[in-house]
Amino acid sequence: MRGNRLARLLLLAGALMAAPLAQAADAVKIGILWPLTGNAAAAGQAAKAAAEVAQDIVNNAHPELKGIPLADTAGLPNMGGAKLELVFVDHQGNPSLAQQLALRLITQDKVHVLFGAYQSSCSFTSTAVAERYGIPFVIGDSAASNLTGRGFKWLFRVTPIATDFAEAYMRFFDDMKKQGKSIRSIAIVNENTDYGTSVGDAIEAAAKKNNMPVAIRIPYSASSSDVSAQVLQLRDKQPDVVIFISYTSDSILYMRTMRNLDYVPPMVLGDDSGFSDPSFIPAVGDIAQGVMNRSSWDIGKPGSTTYKINEMYKAKTGRDLDDTSARNLQGMLALADALNRAGSTEPEKIQKALRETDLKPEQIMMGYRGVKYDETGQNVLASTYLIQLKGKQYEPVWPEKAATTPIQWPMQTAKH
Repeated sequence: MRGNRLARLLLLAGALMAAPLAQAADAVKIGILWPLTGNAAAAGQAAKAAAEVAQDIVNNAHPELKGIPLADTAGLPNMGGAKLELVFVDHQGNPSLAQQLALRLITQDKVHVLFGAYQSSCSFTSTAVAERYGIPFVIGDSAASNLTGRGFKWLFRVTPIATDFAEAYMRFFDDMKKQGKSIRSIAIVNENTDYGTSVGDAIEAAAKKNNMPVAIRIPYSASSSDVSAQVLQLRDKQPDVVIFISYTSDSILYMRTMRNLDYVPPMVLGDDSGFSDPSFIPAVGDIAQGVMNRSSWDIGKPGSTTYKINEMYKAKTGRDLDDTSARNLQGMLALADALNRAGSTEPEKIQKALRETDLKPEQIMMGYRGVKYDETGQNVLASTYLIQLKGKQYEPVWPEKAATTPIQWPMQTAKH
């Protein structure tokens, strides 16, 4: 009897000791790679805050967020209420470091899925590590076309990509011409890593297809400290629209240099990134009035689900969501939906659930037509619209159905 009793006590003690371990193992670990320091730190920190808001939406009950999957429950119901645990690393905008950190997240931190990585060059290297180890990698922001052109099976990208943006710009130019705007030629100014090169190539190809002359294309280094020569080239060619594919410090530098050299084209169109960075408007908003930008994000009317999500972010950071941080928040929510449907942290089951993702417009916070991946892992329902800087914020101006204010053309600061 005493032996049986002792055995039962030992079993009970073992169960009690194991209980905290089982509880800790319930968390789903997401390894997130972003530039938290360096030239793009503001964008990385904004994205980090957005991911933490998504974590809050999933881990805690938010029934007020109508339509958003998992908002009205706490944790992942199909995994016993498991919580999301976010493991952030800082790649500083360095592709080699991003590659090393992806390896560390997989082999040492034992994350179940990876997410990131802002700069396309960093996403390029880190996704290759995930592919090699058979770990799902979800991209919420990087737009270079070549990321999903490598035949990878573990990569899933929620955001629109370079070709989507290029096609949208051409439709926009067509609409402007119908309204009597003069667009005889455009210029493309792109930073020379994977992001800028890929988007620049896509815009140049779309322009050729649409018989839109490209007066000049100017590749440059995003770490440049002087872009006077590039601005003088633009002034010489006199394009009607200059499209900048730039990160943060370089987009600010271009605006200041254009002002210093007394050059303003009829229209400047920023390809998100630096133009959406939280530090852009405070730095050059007064001299960049009328600049256009692309975005899939709109705060929406007070009381709307998007407005409430923005308020959560604003309470955390003191500012509104921008397009990049909002796309990352959406990416995290789409990933959480797949994790819940997977009902498991097994990589193959998460991969299968991601492949089967089919979110409708009413289930997402962005201006996409939904979230559904093709065989390359690209969201085929991603889309964008255009916004214009008026005062201290951007306002939606195109397409007309999404516009909240008329387009100002030429730019306010342009010379007539």
